[in-house]
Amino acid sequence: MDNRINFHQSLDLLQKDLLDMGNNVARLIRQAVESLARLDESLARQTIEEDDQIDEMTARIEEDSLRLIALQQPMASDLRIISMALKIATDLERIADHAVDIAKICIRLNGQELVKPLEDIPRMAELTQNMLQESLLAYTERDVHRAAALAEKDDEVDKLYSVIVNDIIMLMGTDFAKNRQLSQLMLAAHFLERVADHSTNIGEGVIFMVTGKRKDLNV
Repeated sequence: MDNRINFHQSLDLLQKDLLDMGNNVARLIRQAVESLARLDESLARQTIEEDDQIDEMTARIEEDSLRLIALQQPMASDLRIISMALKIATDLERIADHAVDIAKICIRLNGQELVKPLEDIPRMAELTQNMLQESLLAYTERDVHRAAALAEKDDEVDKLYSVIVNDIIMLMGTDFAKNRQLSQLMLAAHFLERVADHSTNIGEGVIFMVTGKRKDLNV
């Protein structure tokens, strides 16, 4: 009995670590987009440096997950929860990598003025951060309905992404430097669209973890 109590305490701690990691990743996305909107190279470099902490969190979650599997021999239902934790950690690490990608765009644009103030890209970042938080809550609460609702949120992100791309294309002309900046901004929007995709991946995993059925939320 004591072993099972210790196991579930360890499992609760693992999930808490995942939520902490998710909150830190969401913060990196927010910082990266803020650095781009303000062309703040210092904040961009801070974001890149803080990605090392995410890598450390990923390694710790992987170690703890594998230790639980090896030492506790969890039942099938608990094993799915632990396996999902490993998958989520991987998705979170990749989302953090996209925050770094956006921060690097800010650094590449250093010394320039934005063609126009960023409005839709920060809005897109807010939507993706919300999706990330919802996907993690769906995991910790085993909430299939919350996970499935990510499909609609992903559609909203995709629509805004299309608006951003179309607006950028309309702004392009014969000025090479301007076009280069616009291409970088389009790339930043693409990275945010990928963040949304990773969140739907987490949602799909939650649905499979709870129901044993696969559902594509990113269509």
